[in-house]
Amino acid sequence: MTNAPVIHWFRRDLRLTDNLALAAAAQSGLPVLPVFILDPALVNSRRVGLPRLAFMLKGLAALDMALRAQGSRLWLGYGDPRLLMPALVQLSGAQALFYNRDYSPLALRRDQAAVDSLTIPVHSFDDALLLPPGSVMTESGKPFTVFTPFKRKWLTLPKQTMADPVPTGAYVDAATVDTLRLQTADGRELPLQAIPSLADLGLSAAIPVPAASEAEAARRLDDFLNQRVYHYAEGRNGMHGTVTDDTLGGWSFLSPYLRMGMLSPRQAYWGARHAYTATGQNQARESVETWVSELVWREFYMHILYHFPHVAAGSFRPQYDRLAWRYAPDELAAWKEGMTGFPVVDAAMRQLKTMGWMPNRARMIVASFLAKDLLIDWREGERHFMDWLIDGDPAANNGGWQWSAGTGTDAQPYFRIFNPTSQSGKFDPEGTYIRRWVPELRAVPTRFIHAPWEGQPAPQGYPPPIVDRTLARERTLAAFKAVGDNR
Repeated sequence: MTNAPVIHWFRRDLRLTDNLALAAAAQSGLPVLPVFILDPALVNSRRVGLPRLAFMLKGLAALDMALRAQGSRLWLGYGDPRLLMPALVQLSGAQALFYNRDYSPLALRRDQAAVDSLTIPVHSFDDALLLPPGSVMTESGKPFTVFTPFKRKWLTLPKQTMADPVPTGAYVDAATVDTLRLQTADGRELPLQAIPSLADLGLSAAIPVPAASEAEAARRLDDFLNQRVYHYAEGRNGMHGTVTDDTLGGWSFLSPYLRMGMLSPRQAYWGARHAYTATGQNQARESVETWVSELVWREFYMHILYHFPHVAAGSFRPQYDRLAWRYAPDELAAWKEGMTGFPVVDAAMRQLKTMGWMPNRARMIVASFLAKDLLIDWREGERHFMDWLIDGDPAANNGGWQWSAGTGTDAQPYFRIFNPTSQSGKFDPEGTYIRRWVPELRAVPTRFIHAPWEGQPAPQGYPPPIVDRTLARERTLAAFKAVGDNR
């Protein structure tokens, strides 16, 4: 190339706006070559669910379109980054590599291996979090393991500001990107000429996924912060409002966009700060603070996974790895399919398989039911969520499941077990959520909708409860007490 570029390596930052590494690459004064590498090991991993992969591919297509609007395009490679990146550097004459850090054990190993394969300067940035691992520590220099003191410290620390805009014309032109063709050992040409679909990768779409782009993320953020954030404190737990395909009441439905980096944490945080100052009502401001707390939870769990990587495979509190979980494949299957006989559990599990998402209250209910009522290993539920959630994040998913199971950091105490019937009565009093997702129960009177086994006759086609919760509680308490609780 006559004007050698620098490379920006996109990963979980699929946006052109407020992207720290991309902005730094543009400030180098050299044309930026936008790159994404689709790793077959990632595509074929059992930890990468098809709905989330489909959502990511939509986001890549939108990113490519945004780059084409600026006269460039996305260079898309399919292969091992450790092999493709040095080959691309040699072919393009790239002078430097810029990328944003990821913090999971797998991502850290991948990134280090790719960087070690290069001889050019490499610049990495903390873009995925407002405060990266190592920046929020106790007075003794240790990582926090309890959320409340972590949040207290987090709130006192200065946050990153938005990245400088990338000027028009900063990117390598599309015609030049098209010339950068690599050959695989078997002669196949890389990069792919278009963003692939699941079908192109030999996979079948599991569910339809929502629009995926930074423009859609910005639209959703604006819609949420303009009004609904002011009712978030009470609305986030409700499951009984007007249900649509993507949002309900006070839900933000921004987690998929944060997960794939179509929305930055700075956009979310500073937008919330603006919403806070735009209202003088104390209750509204408290709701904004509640939503900011959710952003802090996201950061807390990433810090935990970074500092304590053993949680990716086992309990944060190692004594619980000795817990005698039950092997109950039929009950696990009933839970996965939404056929437990407990309406709110079944509604949430069916929603998951229909739209790749469920609200946080529903996640807590179904997680407690699997780990506490059925005494089935929380890792079975964690894997199932990662199979289906479009916002499935290794850190947040793991942290949430360990909280519900009572094995984690800020864990729900082992003796606190959610009652699904009272939970749905409180958060879906009219049964709107249940009737939406469990059609067999639509004709059930409201007084029986949370416990249809109490009505006569039993709803046709709907199973009776698969567990006696009184006996299940005794079984769970005994199992946890057997391994001890030293908190």
